[in-house]
Amino acid sequence: MPYANNRGVRIHYKVEGAGPPLVLQHGFTDSLESWYERGYVAALKGDHQLVLIDARGHGTSDKPHDTAAYAMQHHAADVAAVLKALSIPKAYFFGYSIGYSMGGDIGYALAKYAPTLGTAFIIGGSSPYKLNREFQEPMLQMLKQGVETLVDVWEGSGLVTPSLKARLGANDMEALTALWTMRMEEEPHLEDALPKLRQPCLLLVGEEDGLRAEIETMSKRLPKGKFVAVPGIDHLKGFLRSDLTIPHIKRFLATLPRPGVR
Repeated sequence: MPYANNRGVRIHYKVEGAGPPLVLQHGFTDSLESWYERGYVAALKGDHQLVLIDARGHGTSDKPHDTAAYAMQHHAADVAAVLKALSIPKAYFFGYSIGYSMGGDIGYALAKYAPTLGTAFIIGGSSPYKLNREFQEPMLQMLKQGVETLVDVWEGSGLVTPSLKARLGANDMEALTALWTMRMEEEPHLEDALPKLRQPCLLLVGEEDGLRAEIETMSKRLPKGKFVAVPGIDHLKGFLRSDLTIPHIKRFLATLPRPGVR
């Protein structure tokens, strides 16, 4: 099982396919296994070398319980450590903020803290602006209630498979609580990443996602930003309904200049 080491924190990753490298970064409470389960790997590995990463605190990566370990610059450094371990100097990045946040946020963090690594970005369901505390506090309380409450929230989507339910149930809730506490109390917003995002960017969001208007407005600040609102889906289903999102992703990737192929 391959790991990269970022200052003592082991980050698990997998590699599939061949072609221009594309990082796949899952969202909060999930793991890289969902990329397989939802068909993203099968759809994309024929044209790209996929680098799937378990974010710190998730999957089989290390799960520190120290709040400071989850500052966004550490998440960006984790991606950089994986790419360095694979001798990949630059890559496309695809992060989806299923489960309320994180996957797309790591894309903004990469643009802010390691701006030379990403040559194009696909960011789903995520805004670089700090989340409203009225939303953050209930999420923190849910995490403190335990893993059963977390699973119940996901099951409300109607799309949770037995394997996803098992992965959700295996989460380290102390690690997730530390991560969310960092986001609430100490983490600066990522809005200042926007001036650095001069690469091609696809911003995907469910038409019924509460962040839709904010993301659409923000997309207009990006010189190469493309905004897509996917009809009939909300925040959680934005990733789970891969049948609706994959066509947009493949069309966008097909327009990109090809970096060095391994």
